[in-house]
Amino acid sequence: MTSTLCASILWPWVLRRGTHRAAILTSAPLWRLTSATPILSRSHSSNIKELSYLKYLKQKIKPSEGPPYSHVCQVGDPVLRVRAAEVEPGAVLGEEVQRVISTLVKVMRKVECMGLSAPQIGVPMRILAMEYPERMLKDIPPTIRQARGLVPIPLRVFINPQLRICDSRQNVFLEGCESISGFAACVPRYHSVEVSGLNEKAEAVTWQVSGWPARIVQHEMDHMDGVLYTDRMDSRTFINVRWEEYQ
Repeated sequence: MTSTLCASILWPWVLRRGTHRAAILTSAPLWRLTSATPILSRSHSSNIKELSYLKYLKQKIKPSEGPPYSHVCQVGDPVLRVRAAEVEPGAVLGEEVQRVISTLVKVMRKVECMGLSAPQIGVPMRILAMEYPERMLKDIPPTIRQARGLVPIPLRVFINPQLRICDSRQNVFLEGCESISGFAACVPRYHSVEVSGLNEKAEAVTWQVSGWPARIVQHEMDHMDGVLYTDRMDSRTFINVRWEEYQ
């Protein structure tokens, strides 16, 4: 006699076939099974061992993480290609939005990037966060800091951000993205912009920036419209940032 397990999260089914009897299909809801209820019975002609309900849960039922994720979504995930929805102002201080903001900041700090948007953690909301502490600047030569306009940025959160171009001159620099991990390309961005919206306390805020912070603002604003830097890059400059390791 052989035993075959066909299971789903809500209803485990046990299908047993006998030589002298028709197939019998039995079912029981998970909440009615106990640790003493065998999912599979041991057979002398089989090497399948008896599994307890608890062991079955550990092996077969692993709850998947739902958004907001504790990781950064990668290119190919549909959430990166949709226009994010605006957040109702009255909901900003609510538990759901505050959880998204908290997770967004936590993930941004974990991967040590300058900016991150809610779609990158699986939530199609118009929320972005930016931060660039001094410690991340300490190993960058002063000449590069000056050329790229790199300056420390205290934590800033924008909800339903609006962008205004202040200086239409464009700077072209190599740009990467945590959602296209391991690659970079030259991307043109406006030199100076102004971003306005609500902060995490539902207060109206406005911030005018230039140089690298302006680049990050534009990059994150693109994310909320389903646009990636690869849509704006000079394709001839697209590189794997670790290409030299393959030589």
